[in-house]
Amino acid sequence: MLGVALGGLVHYQFPESATAFAKNIKLLGTIFIRMVQMIIAPLVFCTLVVGIAKMGDMKMVGRVGIKAMAWFLSASLISLLLGMVLVNWLEPGRNTKVSMETVAPADDLVNNTGSFSLENFVTHIVPKSLFEAMANNEILQIVIFSIMFGIALSSVGEIANPVIRTLNTISHVVLKMVSYIMWVAPLGVFGAVAGAVAIYGFDIWKLYYNYLIDFALGIALLWLLLLAVGYLILGKRLFILLKRLASPLLIAFSTTSSEAVFPKLTEELERFGCDPKIVSFTLPLGYSFNLDGSMMYMTFASLFIAQVYGIDMPIEKQLLMLLVLMLTSKGVAGVPRASLIVVVATCAMFDIPAEGIALILPIDHFCDMARSMTNVLGNALATSAVDKWETKKIN
Repeated sequence: MLGVALGGLVHYQFPESATAFAKNIKLLGTIFIRMVQMIIAPLVFCTLVVGIAKMGDMKMVGRVGIKAMAWFLSASLISLLLGMVLVNWLEPGRNTKVSMETVAPADDLVNNTGSFSLENFVTHIVPKSLFEAMANNEILQIVIFSIMFGIALSSVGEIANPVIRTLNTISHVVLKMVSYIMWVAPLGVFGAVAGAVAIYGFDIWKLYYNYLIDFALGIALLWLLLLAVGYLILGKRLFILLKRLASPLLIAFSTTSSEAVFPKLTEELERFGCDPKIVSFTLPLGYSFNLDGSMMYMTFASLFIAQVYGIDMPIEKQLLMLLVLMLTSKGVAGVPRASLIVVVATCAMFDIPAEGIALILPIDHFCDMARSMTNVLGNALATSAVDKWETKKIN
């Protein structure tokens, strides 16, 4: 609230200083996010390797992996379908008051679609070097190496015990660092919110009223679906989980970064009662394959741009777009503003002007707040559900 108040004061009372103020105040958010990013790679590597090595039974690893991927694919498909249905029903682009003359071009995003290819998809999955993957915080690449390393470690027997104990100790130390970093979280949230409001003010909501309201409705419906499924699986324990998720959800919403809460989310899921082995295996996979909020946004934004330009998209073409997004969205997961780059590339593939991304760029920050929070909820529910299924099987 302090961030909103200060950002609004600067935007309306000192507009000439808004850009400089936003640039400086956002450093607080940048510091917090970079501190979290600093520990993600070692945390994922250590916890995942130890988790797999302690599982011992490779059948269990495969079983957990199949359950997790079944959830991820189902949730992604439902999210994409929901975005498609809503944008066709509400048609926010038909009555938009925004024109290309009122927005700045988005050449940087349009040019970045050069990274959107089959080659990029393959190189994004398979690491060339563990150290390069860690340096770039490529979670999926770290997961691939960690799975192979954990399986190999499990297969060599007792000789691996010192390595497992060392990595287990490192993971506990890193989780202790998380508690220190969380002290900075309020400052990070304050800086991120104040900077955004100082630049955009509150008038931006009037300009994009239809788009934002319709997107908010989509997010609300997606939450209802996720929570309904979560209740069917977890029962009343869902409310305990939501209480645990309050802090990670708020941080993701304020900083527009689901990655920023990965360590805290790991900690809270373990406190909730999830098996650390399953958390360390499922959660990193989810950050690459289970971004529910982002998936819904991709169909919603792509078809919104088509509506603005008056381009007819028959249902069969929309379903083809949905399948393309389902497959290709994983290829640029490590690229900044990945959702927007996927939208631009998809528009180009279906003869929708890629430059139309400039229409939604001014409010993407606010949409990103909602989809980041939804990504966190989706991954928390997926991990809890897989843990419930697996624990029940063991018992």
